[in-house]
Amino acid sequence: MTARPANAHQARLLKLLRDGGPNSRAQLGDQVDLSRSKLAVEVDRLLETGLVVADGLAASRGGRRSHNVRLNPGLRFLGVDIGATSVDVAVTNAELETLGHLNQPLDVREGPVAVFEQVLSMAAKLRATGLAEGFDGAGIGVPGPVRFPEGVPVAPPIMPGWDGFPVREALSQELGCPVMVDNDVNLMAMGEQHAGVARTVADFLCVKIGTGIGCGIVVGGHVYRGTTGSAGDIGHIQVVPDGRPCACGNRGCLEAYFSGAALARDALEAAQQGLSAELAARLATNGGLTAVDVAAAAAAGDATSLEMIREGGNRVGQVIAGLVSFFNPGLVVIGGGVTGLGHTLLAAIRTQVYRQSLPLATGNLPIVLGELGPTAGVIGAARLISDHLFSPA
Repeated sequence: MTARPANAHQARLLKLLRDGGPNSRAQLGDQVDLSRSKLAVEVDRLLETGLVVADGLAASRGGRRSHNVRLNPGLRFLGVDIGATSVDVAVTNAELETLGHLNQPLDVREGPVAVFEQVLSMAAKLRATGLAEGFDGAGIGVPGPVRFPEGVPVAPPIMPGWDGFPVREALSQELGCPVMVDNDVNLMAMGEQHAGVARTVADFLCVKIGTGIGCGIVVGGHVYRGTTGSAGDIGHIQVVPDGRPCACGNRGCLEAYFSGAALARDALEAAQQGLSAELAARLATNGGLTAVDVAAAAAAGDATSLEMIREGGNRVGQVIAGLVSFFNPGLVVIGGGVTGLGHTLLAAIRTQVYRQSLPLATGNLPIVLGELGPTAGVIGAARLISDHLFSPA
């Protein structure tokens, strides 16, 4: 893909076709502030670039039938969502429909070179299936703060060896296409906005609870990243003064008390101290414990596991309540690996938020689990690069 829209009108048309699928010129005209003649000129110019192709005649609205247009069905985007312990890689078309998706275990602490060898291998496997000859662009999510304009991670607490690594530049050279990089929770928010539970909401929070905890902030339909790209780093808000040490170097952070890593540590302690026969049995069988084991033990009625989930949900809810009072969102989405803990976790979060925030902020505030699961990040990554490519150069 070498062409880019020449102006804001063309960019708007491309995004309408991405988000709404094939459409007639007449229907596009209903959604943009252009005269019929100006609209015709801009659509014809997009057809000339090859970004848009004709797609037959539209249904009659009375009078002459309009022609349908659609994004070029040959365009391919690569979406990569790197987590602390796994990676998702997907190929989408220009309308962000997932054509192929792979997931593999991964340890982000192995460093960028090893991680990107695995990502490139997964991308090559998808390409080899015939889904794509090459990629027109790639979006990459990483589990740490990103200086967004440069696509560079900055002092990520759970990513040793990644500080300052030129992710965008390195992968662009390897893939031979434009690359954009963002924090993984921002991409989860964009995925849920495009095809998930937040489709109709302009202002919302998307909280990801996994190995760490982060929050995507969407304002007026756009991700808010802050001045340097670190907005939403709620896992390092202090919830216990002078509390447990955190990977970031501070003490008492939310992430130190409730995250995938914190839950695994607490579960191990409970099993070793004889507080939970269910967790002890799982430890003996598996040789270790994770948040998945806590979820399974809770589902079996284990009181210790249920209490850990409730206590963690209360702490998360305490932080979200402050965000709700400050931001007044229209929706709060909870996602990430720890959402396998399900409705016990959600109920605890809701209780805290509804109890602590003002009624005006919470009166019509849904707090829900994300719809897309592990595909949210890769769809968000594809949307990130399409937003870039469907903007004037």
